[in-house]
Amino acid sequence: MKSSNWRIILVLAIGILAISTGAILIRLASLSAGMSGVEFSLVIAASRVTIAALLLVPAWSKIQWQSLQSGAIPYAVGAGVCLAVHFAFWITSLSYTSIAASTSLVNTNPIWVALLSRWWLKERLSPQTVIGIVIAMVGGLTIGLADIGGGYTGINPLLGNFLAMMGAWAVSLYILLGREAQTKGFSVGGYLVVVFTVAGIVLLPLPLILGVGYSGYPGLVYFYLLLMALFPQLIGHTSLMWAVRWLSPTLVTLAILFEPVGASFLGYLFFGEVPSIMVFFGAIILLIGVAIAALTSKQK
Repeated sequence: MKSSNWRIILVLAIGILAISTGAILIRLASLSAGMSGVEFSLVIAASRVTIAALLLVPAWSKIQWQSLQSGAIPYAVGAGVCLAVHFAFWITSLSYTSIAASTSLVNTNPIWVALLSRWWLKERLSPQTVIGIVIAMVGGLTIGLADIGGGYTGINPLLGNFLAMMGAWAVSLYILLGREAQTKGFSVGGYLVVVFTVAGIVLLPLPLILGVGYSGYPGLVYFYLLLMALFPQLIGHTSLMWAVRWLSPTLVTLAILFEPVGASFLGYLFFGEVPSIMVFFGAIILLIGVAIAALTSKQK
């Protein structure tokens, strides 16, 4: 049965609010630990998905393996690897660039999904979609130029922006692989538990290889890691995946564009972080371009 409209809207709103807390919790964990950069970012990424995977352990028994079609498991495993790469790049980007720039750039995934679909699924891009892609690229370039001009006082905002973009590319592959896995028999819960587990397995050894462990941090760090697993990871991802069952993927994708708005607002409240005028306008241009591309791209 189709869920009521108010319930769908409520769940979608909760999901967007939940994922908007991700960047804030990452910053809070880094500040509490007194650490930033690649090594600690990988600790955050690995802990976030591993805790979420452990909380979903009971769901393993509910996966109907016998009903899965050929290729479902490889697609889910591939999606898990891409999710691990996404978190590794995006979380690291927040050590170098602003919350507004990072969350805006990482949410360009509808554009990359459209381009990948053109190559992978042989879908034709409409002229309007191409226009949206061009507008979004202009917005991304504007953000980059703002950082060149000193729009953000981070360690290396250009590097951070590039890492956020790589995170967007990885999550775009995650979306396409995840769609294939679910069309081949995975339920939302079954898919997420496999993906989170694979992502955790990929990420867990990386901090250790780089000489950083998981113990010895202030208790507040572990509290923020738990909140990350609960809110942006479990509540956020599950709510959005559930909403896709009842709404057009285009509408859900467009709704996710509110994440940079929510994250930037929270960044101002918690850290007093105000993006420069150029970053602000660049983000608006970018998100408008993404919205045009998402609205005009062909939907399956």
